[in-house]
Amino acid sequence: MPILHSIIHRIDLAGEQPARLVAAEAEATPSPALDELLAGVNSAYHGKTKAWGHFAAGSRTATALGAYLDGETDFVSVSRELAQRLTEMLGEHLSVGGHLLLAHYRHGDAEYLSLALLHHREGWGIDADGAIVAANQLNLAQLSLAARLDIRQWRAETPSKQYLSWLRDRGGKKFAEAFAELLGAEEGIDAGGETRTLLKAFSDYVEQEDLADDQAREKTEALLDYASDQARRGESITLEALSEVVDDHDSKAFYEHIRHLDYGLSPEIPPDKKALNQFRRFTGRAGGVSISFDSHLLGSSVEYDETSDRLIIKQVPKQLKEQLKGR
Repeated sequence: MPILHSIIHRIDLAGEQPARLVAAEAEATPSPALDELLAGVNSAYHGKTKAWGHFAAGSRTATALGAYLDGETDFVSVSRELAQRLTEMLGEHLSVGGHLLLAHYRHGDAEYLSLALLHHREGWGIDADGAIVAANQLNLAQLSLAARLDIRQWRAETPSKQYLSWLRDRGGKKFAEAFAELLGAEEGIDAGGETRTLLKAFSDYVEQEDLADDQAREKTEALLDYASDQARRGESITLEALSEVVDDHDSKAFYEHIRHLDYGLSPEIPPDKKALNQFRRFTGRAGGVSISFDSHLLGSSVEYDETSDRLIIKQVPKQLKEQLKGR
């Protein structure tokens, strides 16, 4: 993960005093520790709830970053301008400051610009003499403000609507809205809604193919493994790649199912970890009865009465309904 440019500014917030930016004079010195810090920040960021979208027309942040990428200004200058605007915004919404890391780096074939506000926490260490000493530590688990820009997607001839992501799970709704406004960002896709629609499409596909329980379970695990891995890496689910994972014998089958039934899904979907964690199939077979249904149906189309040990199916599948009527 080569870091092309990086810098760390400090934002002081204390009591009733106005927020103050202590800007770095120069870029951060490359080092293995800096590489590890960025990797840790990225790992923490991927595990957070994010909004996905793009720059709105007239975005001041987009204009500044575009000037930097076009060589019209340098990284230090553009980072200071952005840090100053962030300092003013943070003074209205947070009570604690930290260090603001901005990095321009490559990862595989992709190229990113990331920013993250790093808070501190008190900790302890042991010195060379075995004595316990106080040690101020970065608290990566408590990211309150961070964003990542996929440069190649943004600068592509036909840019996507989800090349920009930013945190929205800490600090409250007003804080998240203020951060999005500062970025000049608009949500281009609802990650949770898209993920749930994808899982609904998969459930329909499994039902349409009338798969055996073990086959359905195997395909479900393949889907969740792929989607969860993409979420850990901070990458989108690609429908064509997912189709290959779901069925290695007919790699286009699931993709064609989605396309023909027009679920309205984007070709690439940011995975929503909450939706993925809630999705799995309940299956069981006993006494000539075989039952299989998706967990998200429990409490809606399917109810379980533990007291009487009864499973109530509210929406009987059409094919089963016709068979029952025939008897």
